[in-house]
Amino acid sequence: MTLHLTPDPGLRRLADGRILIGGAPCRVLRLGEDGARLVGRWFRGAPVGDAPAHRQLADRLVRGGLAHPWHAVARLTPADVTAVVPVRDHPAAAALPRLLAECAATVLVDDGSTPPLPGAAVRHPVSRGPAAARNTGWRQARTALVAFLDADVVPVPGWLEELLPHFEDPSVAAVAPRVRSRSGPTALDRYEEHRSPLDLGRQPAVVRPGSRVSYVPTAALVVRRDALERLGGFDESLRYGEDVDLVWRLAAGGAQVRYEPTARVHHTPRATWTAWARQRFGYGTSAAALALRHGRAAAPVRASAWSLAAWAALTAGHPAAAAATALGSAALLPRRLRSVGVPPAESLRLALFGHLGAGRQLADAATRAWWPAAVPALAATRRGRLLLAAALGRHVLDWQRVRPGCALPHWVAARVADDLAYGAGVWWGALRHRTTVPLRPDTGAPGRAPERP
Repeated sequence: MTLHLTPDPGLRRLADGRILIGGAPCRVLRLGEDGARLVGRWFRGAPVGDAPAHRQLADRLVRGGLAHPWHAVARLTPADVTAVVPVRDHPAAAALPRLLAECAATVLVDDGSTPPLPGAAVRHPVSRGPAAARNTGWRQARTALVAFLDADVVPVPGWLEELLPHFEDPSVAAVAPRVRSRSGPTALDRYEEHRSPLDLGRQPAVVRPGSRVSYVPTAALVVRRDALERLGGFDESLRYGEDVDLVWRLAAGGAQVRYEPTARVHHTPRATWTAWARQRFGYGTSAAALALRHGRAAAPVRASAWSLAAWAALTAGHPAAAAATALGSAALLPRRLRSVGVPPAESLRLALFGHLGAGRQLADAATRAWWPAAVPALAATRRGRLLLAAALGRHVLDWQRVRPGCALPHWVAARVADDLAYGAGVWWGALRHRTTVPLRPDTGAPGRAPERP
């Protein structure tokens, strides 16, 4: 198995490569001179050898999000993959077996369609939900891998060839491609092209709570069949979020889940704004069930108590107290990282970006997951209204950055409606489950202690 590594775009290498800073959550890794030279050769294209110590170091870099793997060859082929497509009232899915002809088989599971879907391998007389349909489908598979695809997904040719090399690592249980929304003429199409919750960006990542990519959807996901057997498949009690739950259970068990954006599939967005808002609301309702199962993994904000205190003081109109809190906590980090050789200026930079990142998360949460309480509270004061205006200003900056092809008012209105629908779903789920867990911030330390391999 020939393994190569590429550094994460956010990785910083200091002291001639002996100190690595990066990943998500951010961590500091200190190497000896031999280790630094070895990692430098890997990043210049040399393969990782088979020595156990080399493999252990490479695995630490990959699992920490400091580097990303690629394999020169893949022993598994599309003939080792069974495609599973759950369908309900979606006649276009009948064309998918032709698109997936390179797979060993395609299992269409009709989840109570009216009329019944022609050509389905299995039919549920009444709808049991996507989790049950996927479970029915993968249990029909006799191959090592199962590719879950939604009925409205169209794979780009070669998508599997980009994913399969990751399975050369036996610790990798699942790999997801990038799901791009199909472009279209309407304002909704153009908005979804840039803001679809299924599109997780152009950078590869290890998938787990707290990572840059914390989940991947089963709109397109390739999973080892034996991993599904160990976990019992999808939780059929979940109407939404069953894919996030599966990925988090895999990660909690020590398996790797990878996001590989060089592989792409296209997804058709909802046809109307009403259906789109209903979808976003449904996504929000999953937060409570996920929080009850996974705790802090589903938190709307992940930041230190120091950062939260600083931003709370600023919001309350005490800028001096906010500055003192932020600077006081920032002054502690150089002392903590001095033992591994991180320069004080770099430590202060990390602290500053940590506070700024917390501010962005809080702004997102205030207008999204927390909006039923936060927006009325902020709107009641002049200072709060200024903060809400700043939050809307973020949407303007996003519009300038992505140039989505729709007018600015349409873009801002869609962003606001997106947040309102999702946040309403979060609160509805919390009320239904009688819990506040999905609304609580995670105040655990945002970084990790310095590592010394």
